[in-house]
Amino acid sequence: MPELRAPIGTRDVVAPESARWARLVARFAVTAEAAGYGLVLTPLFEDLAVFQRVGEATDIVRKEMYDFEDKGGRHLALRPEVTASVVRSYIQLRPTLPWKSWYVGPNFRYESPQAGRYRQFYQLGLEAIGSADADLDVEVIGLAWSLYDAMGLRQVGLSINSLGDDVCRPGYRELLLRFLEARRAELCDEHRIRLEDNPLRALDCKKPECMAATVDAPRQLDHLCEPCGAHFARVREGLMALGVPHTVDTRLVRGLDYYTRTTFEFPSGALDSAQNALGGGGRYDGLVEAMGGPPTPGIGFALGIERILLACDAEGVAEAGGGGVDVFVVDLTGGGAARDVTFELRAAGWRADRAFDARSAKAQFKAADRSGARLAVVIGPDEAAAGTVSVKDLRGGAPGGQVTVARAHLGDEVRRRLG
Repeated sequence: MPELRAPIGTRDVVAPESARWARLVARFAVTAEAAGYGLVLTPLFEDLAVFQRVGEATDIVRKEMYDFEDKGGRHLALRPEVTASVVRSYIQLRPTLPWKSWYVGPNFRYESPQAGRYRQFYQLGLEAIGSADADLDVEVIGLAWSLYDAMGLRQVGLSINSLGDDVCRPGYRELLLRFLEARRAELCDEHRIRLEDNPLRALDCKKPECMAATVDAPRQLDHLCEPCGAHFARVREGLMALGVPHTVDTRLVRGLDYYTRTTFEFPSGALDSAQNALGGGGRYDGLVEAMGGPPTPGIGFALGIERILLACDAEGVAEAGGGGVDVFVVDLTGGGAARDVTFELRAAGWRADRAFDARSAKAQFKAADRSGARLAVVIGPDEAAAGTVSVKDLRGGAPGGQVTVARAHLGDEVRRRLG
């Protein structure tokens, strides 16, 4: 029988690495909920139409999406991103506006696996639906920036652009299309063939031929209508007021067609330039209507968990794996005492563990060392008879050496040593 392994482009995340994930998610939850965003959990699969409506001409929908027919004959797709699912949820449930939500979970895209890019990848993100106020753009961008700052990342940048709206973008699109048609032969194969589908995508192409052909291309920023220009100026003013440094990148388009006005991305100077985006997002004022809902503005972002932790490693600010326990109970009397003492310690708020299967004292102390515990609570026949326990320092960081205390006072002793 062949060895069973995780599918290509996926991986198992286990302790102690998973403890870093848990801390990152917890930190993001605190950041988002402090600003009034509540957790939203959407299905991992949706009706295929949910994602087709966000950009059938994009590679994400056209080539990378996992879609299938279920046993009931319904055409479904594993979600390649979360924004469309959140918008579908808004249309279906109609929560009170503004609806501010945050999320965490896996997405799926059939891509070539490489460092920081998997076929099943995990994102943190938030969406704010119901307001077109430029100050909301600033809040959303500022929350992502706050997370990077809290993680200790100092080589993260912010690139922003404006893609205009339904008033000014059509004229710009035609202007750009005429410019690129005159240079079609200079473009890469993909954008030469699919130029009419979305000429803006050529601006975002990283292939040398497209970058050279578009170096003098017209810029959307030079063709914004007055409301879009004022909106972008307000966003920049707000970011400067909050002390969030940023660079205007007129080539920044992003990978989905639903963006309007503000778009942004967070590149890391600590990662390879080909895969250095830690996350990004933008405003999508026409998406709700395009998916069958009432005209409703929105803005959001998605941040890659794998990419963030890679950047932490590259900058040397990653927290240790951790995830260990505070106290390990070594029971030399058959295991019943360990059962009861670990339960009592956990109930008091301490992380506690023990060994099983009546292992030897040597094996239990080895397990205690591997657990990362700072203290060992040792219960032998003498301690059991006297109603005491021995508390031993395993790491040299807890004062007091090894002492024997009444079992009833164990919680006080652990608190004295660990604070």
